Amino acid sequence: MAPSATGDSAPMHIPAMSKASTINASVLHGPRDLRLEQKHIQEPGIGELQVAIKTTGICGSDVSYYKKFANGDLCACQPLSLGHESSGTVVAIGPHVTGFNVGDRVALEVGIPCGQCGICRQGRYNLCKKMRFRSSAKSFPHFQGTLQDRINHPATWCHKLPENISFDAAALLEPLSVALHAVNRATPTPGSSALVLGAGAVGLLTAAMARQSGCSTVTIADVDQGRVNFAIAKGFATHGYVVPKQLHTSSSCSSLYNSSNSGTSTPCEGVMTPASTISFQSSLDTAKTLAAEMLAEANGSSPLIDDEGDGVDITFECTGKEVCMHTALYATKAGGKVIMVGMGTPIQTLPMSVAHLREIDILGIFRYANTYATGIKLLCARNRPTRGGYALPNLDEMVTHRFKGLDNAKGAFELASRTVDDDGNLVLKVVIEAE
Repeated sequence: MAPSATGDSAPMHIPAMSKASTINASVLHGPRDLRLEQKHIQEPGIGELQVAIKTTGICGSDVSYYKKFANGDLCACQPLSLGHESSGTVVAIGPHVTGFNVGDRVALEVGIPCGQCGICRQGRYNLCKKMRFRSSAKSFPHFQGTLQDRINHPATWCHKLPENISFDAAALLEPLSVALHAVNRATPTPGSSALVLGAGAVGLLTAAMARQSGCSTVTIADVDQGRVNFAIAKGFATHGYVVPKQLHTSSSCSSLYNSSNSGTSTPCEGVMTPASTISFQSSLDTAKTLAAEMLAEANGSSPLIDDEGDGVDITFECTGKEVCMHTALYATKAGGKVIMVGMGTPIQTLPMSVAHLREIDILGIFRYANTYATGIKLLCARNRPTRGGYALPNLDEMVTHRFKGLDNAKGAFELASRTVDDDGNLVLKVVIEAE
């Protein structure tokens, strides 16, 4: 758990503004109903910092709320400010906070656990039942996100930044934390092989963390050629595979990024019907084909995936899609691991005997815990190669589009839901920056 921001020395309480002041906030009222509103903010309370938000990255869950007013099973039931990948500067300090000064640059860890339950005391605070996470509809009243001029946030969950980390890279510490947590759960050994399904921001960072941990071969797969090319060119992965269109449009409920239900073989609720059995088998055959081709790309030859030694040591499934879980199971060697990183289709039909008979461990991850300090150290040491000479790619280069000001948030969300802009340029990470 993050260290406490309180201490025995005299607190530095520097109110930078009046008891209540007016700020702008981007507020979602329904699907695509994003409004710029004024609201009041109080001085920071006990143990809090007031942070002026400088950069907020748009996450896939933010896009889901924007388009549907829901994310998976979580439906918003009141107006909600989005945003949780953020960095900024301290503008005011609440009572009993030490170790911070006005002007400090910080990255925000936006999940606030209770800190008292058994799971929190074990250090796995990401699983706290009382967790409040900014921009999520899971708790009520909803914990408002960071797309506001300023927010009050517990100092314990504000992480100081050195000058050589940009605000954009600091905002990406949030998805980097997901990647760190995934690799920590996977515990790869030096020389391991890994497959990453999905080349969005989390997939790219997971591939990079797998390489950082000592994996000698990291293959990344996606339906988008531009994202795979980016992953290879920038050093996130060692190999890349682009899913052929005829495969990702004819498989099960959804593919790596295609959420269309046309040609569905298994109902998305996960209920098998007699009529769906044949097409479900076709879906599994597609997954086997994908797995074989991905392994061939990594190995330089066409492997027989049924042989004992074939497959990767670890597969990171970063899409949450059913067909990708099928592919992950077939692509992983006997005794290997499948790490469920992406959250997508909540109920899936899987060929569990593939895992059972080959002792493949299936591990889930949910957000992250105890990762921000490590992420900051990695960014600081980016120009110093680690094991095997690997140097972490420049996270600033993941930001492909920037929008200035909260009044341009709607355009940012519309673009973030695409893979290319109007000029045909790659869309990877879209950020909203303070004016």
